[in-house]
Amino acid sequence: MSINTSQMSEIARRAVRSQDWETVAACATSILQQNADSAEGYFLSGLVERVSNRTLRAIQAFEKALQLDTRRYDAAIELANQYSVARRNTEVSQLLSQYVDKLDNSPMYLDLAGSVYTEIGLPEKAWPLFVKANQLQAGVDLFQANLAACGVYLGKIDESREIYKTLLERFPNHQRNHYDLARLAKAQDQTHISQMQKVLQNSDAEPSKNIFMYYALGKEFEDLENWQQAFSYYQKAGDAVCSVANYDVATDIAMIDKVIEVCDADWLSNNTIKSATKRSNQSPIFIVGLPRTGTTLAERIVSSHSQVESVGETQFLQKVLRGESRVQTIEHMNPEIIAAVAQIDPELISAGYLGELDYRLGESAFFIDKLPFNFLFLGFIAKAWPNARIIHLNRNPMDTCFSMYKQVFTWAYKFSYSLDDLGKYYLAYKRLHEHWQEVLKDRLIEVEYESLVSDTENQTRILLDKLGLEFEQGCLNFDKNTAPSTTASSVQIREKTHSRSIQRWIQFREQLQALKTQLENAGIKVE
Repeated sequence: MSINTSQMSEIARRAVRSQDWETVAACATSILQQNADSAEGYFLSGLVERVSNRTLRAIQAFEKALQLDTRRYDAAIELANQYSVARRNTEVSQLLSQYVDKLDNSPMYLDLAGSVYTEIGLPEKAWPLFVKANQLQAGVDLFQANLAACGVYLGKIDESREIYKTLLERFPNHQRNHYDLARLAKAQDQTHISQMQKVLQNSDAEPSKNIFMYYALGKEFEDLENWQQAFSYYQKAGDAVCSVANYDVATDIAMIDKVIEVCDADWLSNNTIKSATKRSNQSPIFIVGLPRTGTTLAERIVSSHSQVESVGETQFLQKVLRGESRVQTIEHMNPEIIAAVAQIDPELISAGYLGELDYRLGESAFFIDKLPFNFLFLGFIAKAWPNARIIHLNRNPMDTCFSMYKQVFTWAYKFSYSLDDLGKYYLAYKRLHEHWQEVLKDRLIEVEYESLVSDTENQTRILLDKLGLEFEQGCLNFDKNTAPSTTASSVQIREKTHSRSIQRWIQFREQLQALKTQLENAGIKVE
């Protein structure tokens, strides 16, 4: 007896729930053989391609499903998710705006839509979707964890803390939730530490599976000023990352060397963009520096000005550079890309970047992009945007390195998990910084983190003046800024400036002695 499309679809749906993707693929093929214009067949094919990480083929399948049946909100949200993976964020935003009001009875797709909104930097739009998902289907740990993470980005710290506590009561071995909870408040005693240590004691997982727990323990021991224990866990975390990272710091240093070689003063002075670009009425402000140097603090201060908005940390500049280079590679960035893209018309960079960013921009005269990693690309920024403001954050080298060492980062900062790699990278970064000072001269606005913290009002006035902005009192009340923040400093920026992090590294002087010597031997002043 033949099985009709409806029956085949039901078999496939059961297979999806059990993650039997071979059966899902077979059902999708059978459905499309019976009906080549079946939206369900293409939707199921899209699911198979998605779990196989074949993004382009997943996009094609979900697009076809949606083309055949525009009512398929499931295909629309799955497609938006794949667009996000491909960094096609403008299309993500457009698609979500068309379909989110059709998700009222689907907690799963409400949650996925919220996750996608968060991924493209719009957690304020994600929040009501996560709330609705949890209302429709209470007690789902994934839905609750996503709600809590979104709450942190929006400054709903107390609400998020309670959610994580509830989750850990039900799932006490969930290491990521322990880490997320530890971030939200200063530890007052060893209660949470004991809970986390018990989880580790009862686990036979290899160190690479305990990374978030190590960082959480390091953070709470540091809160309690148990410096030795804190460092031991930070070291365990870094060592665990290094054991699986397959990373060579020489690769990143080669990138810096190529940037210095290619982006020199003669290159910068040639073919500087003169034509008007899309949305040229808005001036970009790029805030850069090594991570943990105060870039988020500077962003919050400046973005509290009435003429300034922030688009947060985007990777659009890098995406455009990579795309315009035409270099075929799976790497995010490499020296070949730098050499190739240095030969293109800077108009392509500015137009491409602004096109990618269009869904985020409002009507403010200035907008901030504060991805620290953009310090590699200041030459391209200066060439593509003659009117761009560039702020570079400086911080004590030892505080900078140690603060990076104890932080979980993404692919861009793999050098931060080893103190030896950190030292080598810092020296290369310093060479690049000196190069930009020589090439960009007064276009580079230098800000000292320690001065910004200790003399906030005066330094804010100076910074705004260099940006061509009038002083506004709101810039000093940046802790009242309700704009979301998805950075590693999303908790800290909800409070006034403080000096607790200045010279913090001295508490770990013994453990950091080799790094200190490494920097000092290269002529870096660390105290």
